[in-house]
Amino acid sequence: MHSQPAVPAPGQRQYFLDWIRIFAFFVLIFYHTGMYYVTWGWHVKSPHASDTLEPFMMLSGPWRLALLFLISGVASAFMLKKIRVGAFVRQRSVRLLLPLLFGMLVIVPPQSYFEVIEKLSYRGSYADFMRLYINGYHGFCKDGECLRLPTWNHLWFVAYLWTYTLLLAALAKLTPAARQERAGAALARLLSGWRIIALPAAVLAAARFALVDGYPATHALLDDWYNHAVYFPLFLLGATLATQRSFWAGLEQARWPALGLALSGWAALMIYYSIPEALAATPEVQAWRPVLRGVYALVQWSAIAAVCGFGHRHLQFDSPARRYLTQAVFPVYIVHQTLIVSMAHGLKPVRLPPMLEGLILVLLTLTISFAVVEVVRRVALLRPLFGLPLRADHGRTPAGANADAPVNANTNGSENGNENGNGNGNGSMASQANGARAA
Repeated sequence: MHSQPAVPAPGQRQYFLDWIRIFAFFVLIFYHTGMYYVTWGWHVKSPHASDTLEPFMMLSGPWRLALLFLISGVASAFMLKKIRVGAFVRQRSVRLLLPLLFGMLVIVPPQSYFEVIEKLSYRGSYADFMRLYINGYHGFCKDGECLRLPTWNHLWFVAYLWTYTLLLAALAKLTPAARQERAGAALARLLSGWRIIALPAAVLAAARFALVDGYPATHALLDDWYNHAVYFPLFLLGATLATQRSFWAGLEQARWPALGLALSGWAALMIYYSIPEALAATPEVQAWRPVLRGVYALVQWSAIAAVCGFGHRHLQFDSPARRYLTQAVFPVYIVHQTLIVSMAHGLKPVRLPPMLEGLILVLLTLTISFAVVEVVRRVALLRPLFGLPLRADHGRTPAGANADAPVNANTNGSENGNENGNGNGNGSMASQANGARAA
């Protein structure tokens, strides 16, 4: 006998999306620690950097941010059902722009400071560097790549989310609620059966074929057209289908095939990326490039479908841990990368074995990040600077409503043709890696 999918009752909070966002945060800590040890461009690099961890990094690389934009779209839709469009825009602007500006002025600069020390042997003090940073100095250059200051580095996701929020608000203002509901129901009917995997993957593949060569990822907002062609449609997809219970149940039913497609596609990509450079440049191998681009898009969406499907099946429950972590993830997101970069730079002279060093970086990042959370949540003036409401709401927001808590809001590193190099909104001197064989 087959058990029926667990479908949340109307109005019930979609707890599984909170848990998925929390899960993505823990992946983020490991991912950005891993960035120190792989060959992809990043702010600081370990002397032990190699390609050993890169296949494991690619297990989440193609889809983590796409998943977060989908969830943010869901969160935004639930919020729009509770408040007017104008209030929605004002609330999102405060909750996103204040942390973004604070982060660019206070949190992010140490990343660039340690980067110029390591890559350019900069000898000025931090105060000297901050004077250059505030004045928009663009003279830190290496191998044709220049560090553009000031920068948002890993906080680029916040800028994108705010932009997409404004676009969604404009659409909501122009579209009657009844028409929005009909559009969601029609889309949910379309995305049923095999189409729940095939159609979104086809849209992502079309974006990749059309734009990835001409507009590789920059995270600079104004010229990042390939990323916009991926992230904004997924954000809208989440917003449109937020209340369509049949869609989420359909992902649950498709979870095992989606997982199989994601893992099989990852294996194919790993084979392709492992081909020696001389062989990769041959016409025979290059002929497979369009196929692998389609595989990449399939991995993107099937992994999202699998994560949401398994989450819908097993994570539709509440707990004190969920309520705490749902509020904590945004402050942790804001500080985590600066902690990793600063501690990695500081530990380098100790010459720890890489496995021990990596474990220490993860543990210290978690410990210090949550210590920051405990301070921030108790100080009213700090809460808005870290994306928290001025007063604590104890996690009783509507389903997925913490749209400003993008747990995995960063992929500062190579995703083999998607986000080669640092991708920090022109906030790094990381070189573009291996674009000729990018799938």
